[in-house]
Amino acid sequence: MRARYPLSLGIPLGITAVGAACVAYSAGIEARSFRLRRVSVPVLPHGMRPLRVLQVSDIHMVGGQRKKQRWLQSLAGLRPDFVINTGDNLSDPEAVPELLGALGPLMEYPGAYVFGSNDYYGPRLRNPARYLVEKATGRHGLNGNPPAVGAIHNPWEDMRDAFDAAGWVGLSNTRGRLKLSGNREIALTGLDDPHIKRDRYEEVAGGPEPDADLSLAVVHAPYLRALDAFTADRYPLILAGHTHGGQLRVPFYGALVTNCDLDTGRARGLSHHEVDGHRSYLHVSAGCGTNRYTPFRFACPPEATLLTLIERP
Repeated sequence: MRARYPLSLGIPLGITAVGAACVAYSAGIEARSFRLRRVSVPVLPHGMRPLRVLQVSDIHMVGGQRKKQRWLQSLAGLRPDFVINTGDNLSDPEAVPELLGALGPLMEYPGAYVFGSNDYYGPRLRNPARYLVEKATGRHGLNGNPPAVGAIHNPWEDMRDAFDAAGWVGLSNTRGRLKLSGNREIALTGLDDPHIKRDRYEEVAGGPEPDADLSLAVVHAPYLRALDAFTADRYPLILAGHTHGGQLRVPFYGALVTNCDLDTGRARGLSHHEVDGHRSYLHVSAGCGTNRYTPFRFACPPEATLLTLIERP
């Protein structure tokens, strides 16, 4: 005879089983299912041939993540015109050598970078429900919250020195340029991470550089104050990361949080940002890693993005 569980017991057991299966899938399968997204963005002046930009973000490298390292190395086979790294490279202060080994083939190409909070500070164990509380209260990172106490300091200087030695341009509250083949020159304006209130837009204000072929804006965390400033200054495209695309998304609904004041409808992918009658494209990478203490992704696979910049209509 088949055992029959009372309804009051069967439902909780079923929910528990489904929950356990989702956790196992999100940590063991999806978090390691690396993807490349391809996006076209019409921002180039007329007559300029397309540019291929590889954006990597939120790698959150932990020692021993061999599959992630091999995947990052393989991206060099795309042969991009240049690479943009939008920060949060670490989730383990001992993983800088493995990070640099993974990015080594990409560092053969022109590139630029900004840092995020997890480049400067190591992660801490926290209740994931706090992200929902922060969304409800409008406080994220150091924006409205008390200063962090007892934070682990990452060896970010080693990353910076390696990136700089490879010719990548640091964009923390500064401007820089990339010289590409065909005598094309890209002007870049970047901010340090707004999530920990290191952004200083007044140091880079002024908008695109008219003598460059194209000007782009770069920031780790897409806080509205940064997006508003870049858009008001008429940058055609802003590149950001930080959100992990929501990391845990509800199928047919989307992200629940962005870990900043950006709306959840723009947690990943290409969208627009508008302010004062001006409009910019915004691309937010869902990134390819997770905090080491919450190694889960659901309906939001880890990614890098190859953006093909084409002529404006």
